Amino acid sequence: MCNLYTERLSAAEVAAHFGADNPVASNAGEEVYPGAAGLVVREVEGRRIMQTMTWGWPMKFKGMSEAAKPKPVNNIADLRKSTWIGNARKPEWRCLIPLTAFAEAEGPKGGKTRIWFNVKDQPIFAWAGLWREDMQYGWGPVYSGVMTDCNEAIRPVHDRMPVLLHPDEYDQWLHGSFDEALSFQLRCYPNELIEMTRTDEYWDKRKGRVGDSVVSP
Repeated sequence: MCNLYTERLSAAEVAAHFGADNPVASNAGEEVYPGAAGLVVREVEGRRIMQTMTWGWPMKFKGMSEAAKPKPVNNIADLRKSTWIGNARKPEWRCLIPLTAFAEAEGPKGGKTRIWFNVKDQPIFAWAGLWREDMQYGWGPVYSGVMTDCNEAIRPVHDRMPVLLHPDEYDQWLHGSFDEALSFQLRCYPNELIEMTRTDEYWDKRKGRVGDSVVSP
């Protein structure tokens, strides 16, 4: 699952790539973690806008105490599940997540390092997502990214990957039927478009660790 990605780009670059007409400043960091702020592109009345939201829908799971804080569910395993299908059926709750790369961990426990993946010749690309307004826990606008089976380029590291969209597919994700949206989760992204960079950067470098990825039940 994906629980770390980068947004190493300016608001103007995001706006230009996605055709958004409000290149607003964002408080999102260059590296985005579950429960932190990230930049999202969505549509309002036929125009694309940029908005900062929290990465992960807040949820409590069986066995959690009443006083426990909700977990940010930042990955969507299956759009057909009850947690997601209501929003997935309505185009107004779909969004595009801008990113420059996403990471997976490799190596032994306690010594895992970061492996970065990006799309060849695309400084900016999009991850298919859903968003909503959280009223229950007061998190405000939140989003989560759709996952799918990995392609062969990613298989040496992980068996899942984000649902990545080609630029000419943005409108279909934002406006298409539920079946069209689901088709993106059921396809395999082209192997030849993925570039992998291994690093000696510790996975747990942010305050000692990176937040665990939480997937919907």
